Amino acid sequence: MDEQINKRYLANKIFETQFALEDLRQIVREALPTGMTDEQSARFSEIVSGLGGLVEEIGAKDGQTQPVSIVGDLMCRTREEEFINIQPIQAGGRLTPEARKAVIAYGDGYSTCDSCRKPFRLDKIEKPSIAGFHTDLAEFVGMDQARVVPGARRGFQAVASTLVEKGDDVVVSAFAHYTEFLAVEGAGGSIREAPVNEDNILTAESVAHKIDEVKKETGKLPSLIMIDHFDYLLCNEHDIYGIGKVAQEYGIPFLYNGAYTVGIMPVDGKKLGADFIVGSGHKSMASVAPSGVLATTEEWADKIFRTTQMVGDVTGRKFGIKEVEFLGCTLMGAPLLSMMASFPYVKERTKHWDEEVKKSNYFLNEFLRIEGNEVLSEFPRKHALTKVDTTNTFDKVAKTHKRRGYFFSDELKKRGIVGEFPGATRSWKLSTYGLSWDQIHYLSDAFLEIAEKYELNIN
Repeated sequence: MDEQINKRYLANKIFETQFALEDLRQIVREALPTGMTDEQSARFSEIVSGLGGLVEEIGAKDGQTQPVSIVGDLMCRTREEEFINIQPIQAGGRLTPEARKAVIAYGDGYSTCDSCRKPFRLDKIEKPSIAGFHTDLAEFVGMDQARVVPGARRGFQAVASTLVEKGDDVVVSAFAHYTEFLAVEGAGGSIREAPVNEDNILTAESVAHKIDEVKKETGKLPSLIMIDHFDYLLCNEHDIYGIGKVAQEYGIPFLYNGAYTVGIMPVDGKKLGADFIVGSGHKSMASVAPSGVLATTEEWADKIFRTTQMVGDVTGRKFGIKEVEFLGCTLMGAPLLSMMASFPYVKERTKHWDEEVKKSNYFLNEFLRIEGNEVLSEFPRKHALTKVDTTNTFDKVAKTHKRRGYFFSDELKKRGIVGEFPGATRSWKLSTYGLSWDQIHYLSDAFLEIAEKYELNIN
């Protein structure tokens, strides 16, 4: 490295500077259109005079500083600034600089509604171009229409509440996420799990067999098939194209769960044979939580995006343009604008998915040089998220270390790495997604250094 920097110092000083600017912004907000009061002007000048010193301190790149308070004991989060973060659920949700700027500018509750005109619905707003974003979003995932929703789980819920009747069966993977269960339960349906094979992969044959089993037992087909492309337990890739063909052969609607794909790798719903695509904004689209995407084909759009038909019995009021499953309008404010701001970058990064997979496999090959380390996910990897096992390496050290399993967290943190489950030295998950090659090499070397320090065998 050309120059040492104190990342904690810089993070805190940058936050101090940003907060000073926000204080200036607040004075501007409070001032009359005709100008500031003497008191406001004096306070404004006082803050401006302090900015020069803060900028000089940032330029020093090193020094002593305390954690910065937002208010009371609510402190700044400096995790992404200080460390290489391998936490699996955070990797694809890190905000772009553009998204962070959007949060600053559009943080007010109803900021997106300034230009809401007839027909008074979020996805129809032209300034900012929310309407255009919905069109681009549908095209991005290879579908006809799309809506933004407060997280992938609300996408599951919208589809299940529309398609699943009381007593209906829904086929999911044996590795399905719990929110899929809850969406079906909320609609009054029952879950039927298609088992994975000995390699922990869900095949088209397994799904077809489960459909036949349901038909034989109940006399009718499942009302929905809901399958994850990459599951959250091992993040293995399942036979999603084959499952799409099975769904079409049986004539059963197919929901593709792209929580770990939409926004980080190319996804084309029609090529997949999907009727519905669900994605997670805060998990895979560099967006503020809670945020997500639900997209569908023209065939299903009128049902999933149905508008209210109800009329008030006293007033005769009706709200025909409002969509029932989303209670009229869905995602608004900072979560939506952050997704929009990150979208150009997100579209571009999906074109480089192969490089992300290559980085994942490079790190894991170095990780496996430590004798006894294992990769529990399918290997070589097809994703940047992986479940590993260090029972025969770092867990052996933990058995005699005074800090037990926390020694490993300590050693990683000393090297500027966080995100593994604190105290975990057996099976745990990590993600290398979004790390540069320099960071990948540093991460790999850190694991080898820790192994060497505790006299573990390295190939």
